[in-house]
Amino acid sequence: MNNAPQDNQKPHDRGSAQQSQCPVRPVRSGSSAHTSYLVTGYAEARQALADPRLSKDTAAFFANKGSKRRLHPAVSQSMLASDPPQHTRLRKLVARTFTTGSVAALRPFIEQVTDDLLDAWPTHGEVDVVADLAMPLPVTVICELLGVPEDNRSDVKRWSAELFAAGQPERIDAASHAMAEYMVGLIAERRERPGDALLDDLIRVRDGEDRLSEEELVSLAVLLLVAGHETTTNFIGSALLALLRQPADLERLRREPDLVPGALDELLRRSSPVSVATFRYTTESVTLGGTEIPADTPVQVAIGVANRDPARFPAPEQLDLGRDATGHLSFGHGIHRCVGAPLARAEAELALRKLLARFPNLRLAVPPEDLVWRPTRLVRGLTALPVLV
Repeated sequence: MNNAPQDNQKPHDRGSAQQSQCPVRPVRSGSSAHTSYLVTGYAEARQALADPRLSKDTAAFFANKGSKRRLHPAVSQSMLASDPPQHTRLRKLVARTFTTGSVAALRPFIEQVTDDLLDAWPTHGEVDVVADLAMPLPVTVICELLGVPEDNRSDVKRWSAELFAAGQPERIDAASHAMAEYMVGLIAERRERPGDALLDDLIRVRDGEDRLSEEELVSLAVLLLVAGHETTTNFIGSALLALLRQPADLERLRREPDLVPGALDELLRRSSPVSVATFRYTTESVTLGGTEIPADTPVQVAIGVANRDPARFPAPEQLDLGRDATGHLSFGHGIHRCVGAPLARAEAELALRKLLARFPNLRLAVPPEDLVWRPTRLVRGLTALPVLV
């Protein structure tokens, strides 16, 4: 389904005039006769994200639907598309890598990568923040964690971008196979020459304790590789744009950089890097916001719109860095809340701190209305963010 407007705005840029009157409503999937339900209210979205009656078992839903898609199972049947107990088991295997303490130990490395990227910027002139910082920073970090060689990282970035190519199912499917086949080969190489990367840890779990099947190993590695940078890339660009459009806030954070960590929640709320949560469907009849959703029906949780529900966040269109925005849904909610959230926050925090400290004259190089958003329904990110330094 693609309900995205045809201009360069995303749904949550437009506000939600019907939000309070209709926080849950049926929608049609383009030319399809099938109905799904769109959740835009904050309370209803939070309930939907945590309700065990909304399954994420994509394979089970589509098993008898006659789908013509050919996504690689490593993508279509990942941890992200599973329910307990399988989800619980898989998540435990990677959760320790992304705890607050583990990420704190990674901060010196993240800081060094950020400095290295910014060292390559000119002292004066135009730079694309997306291409020259927001993308390579999280890609470098997650690839180092997993043990992906530097020579392969451009391919990883390309395949990952293609996985979110809205309205191009064949391109998405092809990218899923390319990514999975690459990971199969990398796993084979790491078995021959093991090291101490996260991928090596997962291989040892598979080969030593036999807690992972080979298919689960490949799927988990692909998921970590993609999810480990997509959200952060989009957020860094969107957050910086929001600050550049409010110079007083930008200057305050430059003067008081210790305020940056606290500002992240409001920036995440107002500039959510996720527009719509990943696929869910009802396993039985569920009532959300007074609306009954029949069993076996897809449910789309519009995170970006829910984060702007005035019933939860007054004056939601305003970026207010003094607001208590904890509770926003940009990292999800419930058992499927983004396991990599601490890493994403650390990368975004250090990127913003360094940008503000090193480039006091940072400003947009083009009018905001000329910026282009990625043509994808699931995530929200700029294709480029040209700035003058």
